[in-house]
Amino acid sequence: MRAARIPLAVLIALLAACTTLPDGSERAATASRWAATRDWQRMTLGGPPIELTAFGPPAHAVRRAQPLTVYIEGDGLAWLTPTRPSPDPTPLDPLALRLALAQPEGLAVYLARPCQYTGRRDTAQCPGALWTHARFSEQAVRATSQALDALVQRYGATRLHLVGYSGGAALAVLVAARRTDVASLTSVAGNLDPTHWTRVHGLTPLHDSLDPLERAPALGALPQWHFSGERDAVVPPDTAQRFMAHLPEGSRAQGLRLPGFDHRCCWTEQWPALWRQSQVSPAPLRRAPHAFSANPATSL
Repeated sequence: MRAARIPLAVLIALLAACTTLPDGSERAATASRWAATRDWQRMTLGGPPIELTAFGPPAHAVRRAQPLTVYIEGDGLAWLTPTRPSPDPTPLDPLALRLALAQPEGLAVYLARPCQYTGRRDTAQCPGALWTHARFSEQAVRATSQALDALVQRYGATRLHLVGYSGGAALAVLVAARRTDVASLTSVAGNLDPTHWTRVHGLTPLHDSLDPLERAPALGALPQWHFSGERDAVVPPDTAQRFMAHLPEGSRAQGLRLPGFDHRCCWTEQWPALWRQSQVSPAPLRRAPHAFSANPATSL
């Protein structure tokens, strides 16, 4: 299997060649320091064979019986070079964590992907497939849903709002399609069509992964916002548009392309405003050309 061509894989390869990447424990320590700025704690959720890491406020410090927003991380450091998988997918920069910390109000928690932050390197508990070709597999979806069960119980949440960044958006779709307690779905630079994504970047198909497009028809009643960066070369903005084309007519879903945004810029800085936008129920979906709109300047 090959990882992405220009620009993503080349950027990672150049970074690896020119600098020493922080190891998984250093990356985990960085995330813990960021979480500590809000007095968030690290949690281990689920159980054998897969445990997931989360960061969130102490359960005793929050009001129970309120909605919970869960931010699902992207693919992390899945590849070191175009042909060499990473031994540890813990992200260099956990953008979904920064989004969760930037949420201006309400209860938020950050949920990592399988094998991120665990320190386990391609073992029976964390096979490398879980961050390469099986990153959206039944096993990954089931583990993520079990982690959500644990979070609901921990915080006494009444319902869930899922926010998925990059590849985390695909998992959010797959999880939402099988749960009854999800009240909304938001994708941020979301890889909502992995088949198209692998084709665009010339990658080997994710042959052991589920396809979010196949679950789209089941999500017609779920309020959705899909934010894409107009300059995103990693997950092109038409990816979200392709996903929305599979939603039933009249779905409560809206997509916005944000000028000047790419795969990492400028989500954290603008997240308070985007989050408030996502709290507004979208109008019923209309087909092209109006289903997915560019977002000029400040028309959030």
